Amino acid sequence: MRYSAVIFDFDGTICDTGEGILKSAKYALDSFGYETPDYNELTYFIGPPLLITFQEKFGADPSKADELVKKFRERYTNKGVFESRLYDGIKELLISLKRNNIKIGIASSKPQDYIETLLDHFGIKSYFDVICGVTFTADCEAKANIIARCQKQLGVAGNICLVAGDKKYDIEGAKADIIDSVGVLWGYGTKFELIEAGAKFIAEKLEDIESIVLGFYEQTEEIQGIFNGNIINVHTDKITLVDGTEAVREVVDHPGGVAIVSLTDNNEIILVRQFRYPYKETIYEIPAGKLEAGENPRDAALREFSEECGASAEKFEPFGEIYPTPGYCGEIIRLFYAAGLTFGEQNLDADEYLDVVKMPFNECISKIMNGEIKDAKTVIGILKLKELMKL
Repeated sequence: MRYSAVIFDFDGTICDTGEGILKSAKYALDSFGYETPDYNELTYFIGPPLLITFQEKFGADPSKADELVKKFRERYTNKGVFESRLYDGIKELLISLKRNNIKIGIASSKPQDYIETLLDHFGIKSYFDVICGVTFTADCEAKANIIARCQKQLGVAGNICLVAGDKKYDIEGAKADIIDSVGVLWGYGTKFELIEAGAKFIAEKLEDIESIVLGFYEQTEEIQGIFNGNIINVHTDKITLVDGTEAVREVVDHPGGVAIVSLTDNNEIILVRQFRYPYKETIYEIPAGKLEAGENPRDAALREFSEECGASAEKFEPFGEIYPTPGYCGEIIRLFYAAGLTFGEQNLDADEYLDVVKMPFNECISKIMNGEIKDAKTVIGILKLKELMKL
């Protein structure tokens, strides 16, 4: 199942507009003498029409609610609208969707002028084929109607369209229009709220949206633990594919690791040589180690470099990350590049036996190409350095 269009909610899905909305709601309520909590507790103002929220949450009659909305806009138009930020990765997601010929729309209960102001402000307006908000004089339109307008203007049938939003109003609106929906967890709604409202999918991170749209996503339904060890945990998961098919995945959880690609002043790579029990073989590797719970990857890499090699570095920079075995294990290895090296004493674990080897860079490349160096992180790290040295 592949979708041809995505209709995004705006507040809490594309853009974190919370600060400006909540502070402006607080401003309006304070101006009329309402007793209110601190602004950051007014999150129910994000999503539904303001006119309705002022009535339902503070008992304002329609006339008073209209005055509160006007007072809200007094602050929001000039200041609050810019107390916003794009969620990290939104622009990259939009670029990728367009690259895959996916139509993109916005359906929001926010006034369209505000939406377009922010899209222009963040430089992403051109990625949207259709933008549907409300007007200042008719801002209580049902979310289902806004979504339907957006779908019609996109010219895409409902069965190949997907609605993405962070609140129940988005999910319920999509359901009323018989359109599939994905509830996103980086906004202001809760997972329980989104599931209860009927979301077909739940997205924990932005990349999930693209996976769902392209038909790749696998949604976890049930986790059955098998083994809990000192380093890894193993479980089987029941999952549902985008087309509704059920399947089972065997998964190994790993806390992740770090590895260091280091270069001496003599153009040598620092390697360690040790016995690896699963392969029953002594192999060459770049220095590496496991992340401890909550440990910062850079701190872990500095620690491992010192313990395994007795080394420190003047230059110590992030060098990307790799997924060594994505078919069954969730381990992520963060690479670091080190130069300007000095050496002292090793501090190995009690069950750790290894030699430190300074191998000429060209010899490392030869051993990689002839298969003597087989470790994936070592091959990737050194070949990546080789490419960067060309620049």
